[in-house]
Amino acid sequence: MLSRKTAVYKTSYAADLAVQRVFLARLAFWSAIAALVLLPLVAGRYWLNVANLILIAVVATIGLNILVGYAGSISVGHAAFALVGGFTVAITSSRWDVPMLLGLPLAGVVAALVGAFFGIPSLRVKGLYLAIATLAAQFILEWFVQHADWLTGLAGGQQTIYMPDPALTLPGLPAIPITTEANRYYLFLLLALAGVYYGENLFRTRIGRALIAIRDHDVAAQAMGIEIFRYKLLAFIISSFYAGIAGAMLAYHLGAVTHEPYTIILSIQWLAMIIVGGLGSIPGAIFGSVFLTLLPIGLRELVDFLRPYLPFLADRYANIRDMLFGIVVLGFLILEPEGLYKLWRNIRSYFELWPFSY
Repeated sequence: MLSRKTAVYKTSYAADLAVQRVFLARLAFWSAIAALVLLPLVAGRYWLNVANLILIAVVATIGLNILVGYAGSISVGHAAFALVGGFTVAITSSRWDVPMLLGLPLAGVVAALVGAFFGIPSLRVKGLYLAIATLAAQFILEWFVQHADWLTGLAGGQQTIYMPDPALTLPGLPAIPITTEANRYYLFLLLALAGVYYGENLFRTRIGRALIAIRDHDVAAQAMGIEIFRYKLLAFIISSFYAGIAGAMLAYHLGAVTHEPYTIILSIQWLAMIIVGGLGSIPGAIFGSVFLTLLPIGLRELVDFLRPYLPFLADRYANIRDMLFGIVVLGFLILEPEGLYKLWRNIRSYFELWPFSY
């Protein structure tokens, strides 16, 4: 029996290590990149704002998927580490004039250090107990930024740090202000693509394989010589670094930083995105971010369309949105636990084999 994948073979290690190993896959990848680059030419300010929110969610959920989907740990306090990243970039840029190109990685590093501290219990506890430990991080860090006036520079009941206008400064070149939605979009797109590239390649390395082995069976992994504590802690550090970058992106997007956007609700939303998109896959984090960011927007458009016929829906939009969010998450958990990415693989496999059912 012939396969439609006949003649797809490698003749060098470089070809085998390529992220996109087939010509059509490379063509689709670069076509998608071109479409994303050209998006500001056809999209208005509103949809660019939505695209920026999606890119922020992509960075956050890739980091969370590394921890939950690949390492097998759990975190319901991911927004707390984003909070650290947001306040780090706000404090350094507003008080000490740290440039954006330095403030963004610094936000990730500080969040990674805080994540390492709260990730230490991951050696001894897991499951529900680890979820409670990360939940404690959420409340502790929220309380800290509200009361650490000596660090945030806030006084007299102030809760908000206003961000200076960010600019991209390179040696020998004039500064490029990042003040429009299109400029922010290109910045966020670059960060999201870097996060996707690193996440895809991480699990083709020794570290990634060790994390997967720990997720599948930690006792067997330890018997094979894998240092459980080291790799679990490393998963927390990498995941928190992503969260810190996402928190800094959200700070630049909003133009100000306060603890209010970085609540446990945001942590639950990010967790739902990787559940809906597909645990243990980088494309799943992307699919989940896009789907659950656009879902309330689509619901709002539907409610506005039905307003002349069913006016009571507009008054209950918030309740309907929350109910729909829960129904979608439960539906995927029951009907398709592997998420949207599994559905995409099924569709792709169908067309690879069509018209032969075998």
